[in-house]
Amino acid sequence: MTATQTSFRANILNSAEGFFGPYGGCYVPEVLLPGLQEIASAFETAKDDPDFATELQAVLREFAGRPTAFTPLPRLSAEIGGARLFLKNEGLNHTGAHKITHCIGQILLARRLGKRRIIAETGAGQHGYATAAVCARFGLDCTVYMGRKDYERQRPNVFWMELLGARVVPVDEGSQTLNDAVIAAFKDWVAHPEETYYLLGSAVGPHPYPAMNTFFQKVVGEEIRRQCLAETGRLPDYCVACVGGGSNAMGMFFDFLDDDDVTLIGVEAGGKGTAAGQHAAKVLHGEAGIFEGYHSYFLQDGSGNIASTHSVSAGLDYCGVSPILAWLADAGRVQFAVASDAEALAAVQRLAQTEGIIPALESAHAFAHAFRLAAELPPEAVVVTNASGRGEKDLFITMRHFQEESLLKYAAGLLNMK
Repeated sequence: MTATQTSFRANILNSAEGFFGPYGGCYVPEVLLPGLQEIASAFETAKDDPDFATELQAVLREFAGRPTAFTPLPRLSAEIGGARLFLKNEGLNHTGAHKITHCIGQILLARRLGKRRIIAETGAGQHGYATAAVCARFGLDCTVYMGRKDYERQRPNVFWMELLGARVVPVDEGSQTLNDAVIAAFKDWVAHPEETYYLLGSAVGPHPYPAMNTFFQKVVGEEIRRQCLAETGRLPDYCVACVGGGSNAMGMFFDFLDDDDVTLIGVEAGGKGTAAGQHAAKVLHGEAGIFEGYHSYFLQDGSGNIASTHSVSAGLDYCGVSPILAWLADAGRVQFAVASDAEALAAVQRLAQTEGIIPALESAHAFAHAFRLAAELPPEAVVVTNASGRGEKDLFITMRHFQEESLLKYAAGLLNMK
């Protein structure tokens, strides 16, 4: 950045009202304002409190397992023949994804506020799983809302949440995905505002959640900076992350926002096509609006109603995007791309068979784009992809896809023999 430019990072963390350009804010029923103001005040105090930082770092280290590995991908780099590829392996965190990081931060805030009942929403189940784990760790009551469609397609995580003592509530309204789980969680909070802490799962929602979850997740980029310098002697040329709500992307991007030489790319769910209801690409195909307490880009129909979404990955199957990412997109600081369902599934298989790592379907969207990007770059370029989670949770989706593919190949082989 030049000396005359304002720091993106400072703007995000110092936004007292939660606005990032025109985006963000706090548009909620009056009954929720005291609770949100209470959380915002606690966060403002905690983020500058050395004792809070010490406790946070201790729990991240001893319970979550940070720092996570920074892994070179030499066989893929050689196979593609372009840039050097690396991944940040957030799947090595306890519970299998980056989500545990902001869950720990928020649960420490909830304890400061004396809240004993925690509610959350989840799509792919990783945020719900992490919330259930931290609630069990600290002895707190836990209820997780999950769209019925996600409840059925992410059964492993439902089982883990229930084993940890959480009550998992399937939501049958609407499209039965993450958006509807968020609405159900807000309804619960409206009904029980005094005793409840809403542990929201991404860098979305009303103030202070977007900046707060970015603050807790920024450790990802801080680790990447140190690890990439140690491994390569320089910063990455490109940082690539998938984008649903935006927590893993903001975690990766935040520490590099003021480094002009580092290109930041968010990859949205291209789904099955560009028609309404076939994808979840909010920045590339959405329109500005207000929903679920904040102003950002949302997928909308011609009448301004929230449109249906689709992605093979439950965690990207959401109608909105972080207001911080909306602002950064408008400012040109973060570029956006899409990867389709088919490209994401192919990336899972390629990374697994070439490097022995099975990523979550969400993360696979970022890998699909990173593979395309690397092929176009010189060999000295460094591309880092955020592997935001590991792929065990997607077992039934990927197994069904690859088994059907194998059966089709087998059938084609039998026909050729004839």
